[in-house]
Amino acid sequence: MTRPIYLNVTLILLGLAIIFTGLNVGLGGIQTLGWQTSGPFFSVTNEPAFHVQDSHIRFIGGIWSSVGAVFVLGGFKQDTFRVTMIVLCAAIAVAGLFRLSNLSSGVVFSAAIIPSMTLELIGFPLVGWWLLSSGKRSI
Repeated sequence: MTRPIYLNVTLILLGLAIIFTGLNVGLGGIQTLGWQTSGPFFSVTNEPAFHVQDSHIRFIGGIWSSVGAVFVLGGFKQDTFRVTMIVLCAAIAVAGLFRLSNLSSGVVFSAAIIPSMTLELIGFPLVGWWLLSSGKRSI
């Protein structure tokens, strides 16, 4: 049975977007490369602690870029990566829930965060369901 091209394209585009945001943080650290924001948005007051946390953030950016690579590969090899992508979709949804741990800042439901949170809490579960249902058709 042939694969739905729309799912393949969706997976590749999602993967490329994830890689883009991951590289922004992975290569730019806490300050980022500025691909998603304009100008500096903080100042460092404790340089040794900053460099430790910056290293951790770069690592997390590298993980996020790798997640994107899995989605891009999955767009070409769904049968091989289907289960992994379904698990990643669930993990991204759970990670999106962690945004709610900062309700006191008032930013969680702002225009700057709502698009990302919508993708995380609604979009990725739908993609996971799409992957699951397309796999059932191929059996």
